[in-house]
Amino acid sequence: MTNMKKINIAYIGGGSRGWAWKLMSDLVIDDEISGEVKLYDIDFSAAKTNEIIGNKLNTADGAKTFWDYKAVATLDEALVGADFVIISITPGTLDKEMRSDVHTPEKYGIFQPVGDTVGLGGYVRAMRTIPMYVEFASAIKKYCPNAWVINYTNPMTLCVRTLYEVFPEIKAFGCCHEVFSTQNLLAIAVKEILQKDLPKRHEIEVNVHGINHFTWIDKAYYQGTDLFPVYREFVDKYWEKGYWDSSVEDSPFKSKERVKFDLFKRYGLIACAGDRHLVEFLPRNWYLQNEDMVKKWGFKLTTVDYRIQMLTEKNRLGHNWVNGVEKVEISLSGEEGVQQIKALLGLNTLVTNVNTPNMGQVPYLPLGAVVEGNAVFRSNSIQPVFVGDIKDDVKQLITSHVLTQEAFIKAYFNEDKEAVFNAWLSDPQGKTLEIDNAKQLFSEMLENTKAYLPAWLLK
Repeated sequence: MTNMKKINIAYIGGGSRGWAWKLMSDLVIDDEISGEVKLYDIDFSAAKTNEIIGNKLNTADGAKTFWDYKAVATLDEALVGADFVIISITPGTLDKEMRSDVHTPEKYGIFQPVGDTVGLGGYVRAMRTIPMYVEFASAIKKYCPNAWVINYTNPMTLCVRTLYEVFPEIKAFGCCHEVFSTQNLLAIAVKEILQKDLPKRHEIEVNVHGINHFTWIDKAYYQGTDLFPVYREFVDKYWEKGYWDSSVEDSPFKSKERVKFDLFKRYGLIACAGDRHLVEFLPRNWYLQNEDMVKKWGFKLTTVDYRIQMLTEKNRLGHNWVNGVEKVEISLSGEEGVQQIKALLGLNTLVTNVNTPNMGQVPYLPLGAVVEGNAVFRSNSIQPVFVGDIKDDVKQLITSHVLTQEAFIKAYFNEDKEAVFNAWLSDPQGKTLEIDNAKQLFSEMLENTKAYLPAWLLK
């Protein structure tokens, strides 16, 4: 252990039962880095629980390194001396604010499988998240301006965009695993169509375009073989019934990939986010007109009640780990946070998809807008990969959302409530509302989340 790289991590949202547990497990399995993790959360007891769990992981079967976890009471204390800052928060509560985001629009026939990125719920979520990220960016600028900042919170694009709006020199990027799932699907296609052993995900090389949860692949290879003809045959095989495995029926987070297959048939490119996310970026009458249509296309609406049930189960598991009722176990999560950290420390080189400001790597989108594409991670450096142009019809789909997001963030920082409303209304879901209904729904959703909103949005 004497040759290990020692680092300090500040974890904002340190009481997380999802991303934090995954990262903590991945950290202790790795044998090249160690150090201290300060856990900050507005729910200090949740951070304290993770402190105990994290320190227990050091003695779990398979642990290769040691991490000192410490719950701290203030954001400032967490950030002082940090080499890396990780952010994964839930903005607001599930039972009130997110319930309103997801379910209040249903009275107007608008269904949202996720409700955390775009759409009527996603933009309201952004309204209460942006002030938090203004605070985070200001504190990072003050206490650890040279730290690398890794964001996992949704809405990903607007969270990362806010960090750069407040602190332009920040070294921040956003991570999402949706592309990973499509690489895994392409690996399955290689196995089925080419009759080869199942490739590992990282062996599937892809060129990624777009924005978070609305990414597209225009090139894909396995060992030099163009995978588009392979995927086309795979899509033809499964388009009608969808691709199914036993996990699809049991999980509201799984789909039969029929939306993804249908978009490939429409556009000839591979949409590479999950169906639940993709449909929220598209006209409502394509896949989300009603619950019968949702069932037809083989994805599910993830209710807030289900999310609360999941959280209750995770709280039970955390309690049992802390009190020794169940044994803490570790396993690799499949996420790349640790590999990204190691690459930025100069311990390896990594190419992966990330969300960063557009510096020209996506030539058809505005400079400065946050985009998702591949980037090369090396010692203290992230170099975006130039993605090239994309088909005009797909370009139009992507660009319309980027322009809405840019209009939204500009209106928000200008404290222009009318312009915020207009951006919210220009989303594909909003466009289907009569204007009086739209105004009423907007007011109701803001009222439901007012505890987290700035005063100018409540006038």
